[in-house]
Amino acid sequence: MPTRQARTAWDGGLQDGSGQVELSSSGLGTFNVSFPKRASDDNDGTVTTPEELLAASHTACYAMSLSNEIAQSGGTPVTLDVSADVSLGPDPNGGFKITAINLKVRAEADGIDNAAFQAAADKAKAGCPISKALAAVPITLDAALETA
Repeated sequence: MPTRQARTAWDGGLQDGSGQVELSSSGLGTFNVSFPKRASDDNDGTVTTPEELLAASHTACYAMSLSNEIAQSGGTPVTLDVSADVSLGPDPNGGFKITAINLKVRAEADGIDNAAFQAAADKAKAGCPISKALAAVPITLDAALETA
């Protein structure tokens, strides 16, 4: 399996510094980062954060995993709309940590009932490689099968 790369160039200290995260493997973009904006509820849309990038990777991984689980259950995935809220908070041992991840999926799928969909959604959460990597963080799931 392939290995992917990203890099960050950082200038300055934690409070007065800033950096740029580069998606090196794909070359798809470079994104500004800043700790004061990371720790603020008022992000002005000029920077991303590790938590936002983690949320993006988790939603993509979960969508792929759920698509597979629906198919393995005999259904056909039509659309999956997956979002993730990743929370940063204080660590009682000092510093900060990821305190929670809340996944939400709204799905349309053919040939699968709600009970089988819920089982597939839970199995996808447990089997997604990003979920596995983040096993130390509480991850909740709000999954709903919707009809067209």
